[in-house]
Amino acid sequence: MSVDAEAVPADIAATVATLFRRDSRKVLATLIRLLGDFDLAEEAMQDAFKAAVEQWPRDGVPANPVPWLVSAGRFKAIDGIRRRARFDAIDGDVAIAVEAIPDSAARWDEGEEIADDPLRLIFTCCHPSLSADAQVALTLREISGLTTEEIARAFLAPPATLAQRIVRAKAKIRAARIPYEVPEARQLGERLASVLRVIYLVFNEGYSASAGSSLTRADLSAEAIRLGRLVVELLPEREAMGLLALMLLQESRRAARSGPNGELVTLEAQDRSLWDRAQIAEGLGWVERALATQPTTTAQSPGAAVAPRRDSPAARFGPYALQAAIAAVHAGAVSADATDWTEIVGLYDVLVRVQPTPVVALNRAVAIAMRDGPGAGLPLIEALLADGQLQDYHLAHAARADICRRLGRHADARASYERALALARQGPEREFLGARLRDLPADVDPVRRDSTST
Repeated sequence: MSVDAEAVPADIAATVATLFRRDSRKVLATLIRLLGDFDLAEEAMQDAFKAAVEQWPRDGVPANPVPWLVSAGRFKAIDGIRRRARFDAIDGDVAIAVEAIPDSAARWDEGEEIADDPLRLIFTCCHPSLSADAQVALTLREISGLTTEEIARAFLAPPATLAQRIVRAKAKIRAARIPYEVPEARQLGERLASVLRVIYLVFNEGYSASAGSSLTRADLSAEAIRLGRLVVELLPEREAMGLLALMLLQESRRAARSGPNGELVTLEAQDRSLWDRAQIAEGLGWVERALATQPTTTAQSPGAAVAPRRDSPAARFGPYALQAAIAAVHAGAVSADATDWTEIVGLYDVLVRVQPTPVVALNRAVAIAMRDGPGAGLPLIEALLADGQLQDYHLAHAARADICRRLGRHADARASYERALALARQGPEREFLGARLRDLPADVDPVRRDSTST
């Protein structure tokens, strides 16, 4: 929100601008609950901040500005409903009766508790009846406050497409009477999983962009971490803490993941002195809380020390907590060679039972290749590719190519790099794969050895 510095005292302008940046989404969340309509609440929220600019220079800043803003927005919305009712009656159209004012808006007072409203809004935006794309777009628009143009630019979609997606999502919420509430305990696990999935989708797009010329989009990953903190603050569930830990530990590597010209740097080649130690420390703390179990007795690194015993009730942990434990093992290794791949494979053994997806199985296969040698991982990756579910996943072909390269199977590596390159959409990844292709020897493959002896 912009404030005219010439028309408003500087201190009031600064206060209103700060409140808008910090608390506008809280105000919006409560107004949506009171008014039952996203667009009406958005208009009311804008009117409330305009009223603050007009009244606070005269009356002073209230002791509790957020409830004041909610109250001002509520009054503006009710006045608007009544005004439209009168105009419609004059025009001869069906009047919007005063009774159309929601009971929640009519009864509200400034002393009402509003702390849970942002959490209610998150669950509404991430309702399972909405498509995944709609959940992401609506969350970024209503909870994060990003403009339609900003969301479209982040996900490389036309602004008109994103706008329609958001409009349809709001219409569905109205038509289906989706409740604006935190789910009951019996529904909370499933619904929370939907919220966390949306946040992680946003983070992944920021941490490793799906397409375009940039490897990462720091603004998106930062926003996902902010949302993760909000959920943990309002609902400190184990998986919410696990997701926050996972995002912090992955984000800690950002500065080391690309070179001076934006080129991709693999995990084993990263300069670990560039990793953000403050984020790692915070992430490890959240892993400890998410797992809430005794450390393994054989752990040798800070990361491994928070990993659950694989003979413990670890299967009760969710996928985010387990992935965070894996990220913690990497964070605790002082070098790539010092990585405890035995611990990582063990964690993937648990994760693949909790989340039996082809991508998790692929990551486990790569970890086995790192622990036992490339010949041990290659059959696992080839079996996953033969199954067909990963045929269009460029990282699966890139993993096979890398293992074949390490085994000296250059023709197989070339074929897999070419397939990965054809599927990759991100500029730095394409450049990396192209460079690996160019670096392959042109000679024919040596006689293949038994993979078990490699």
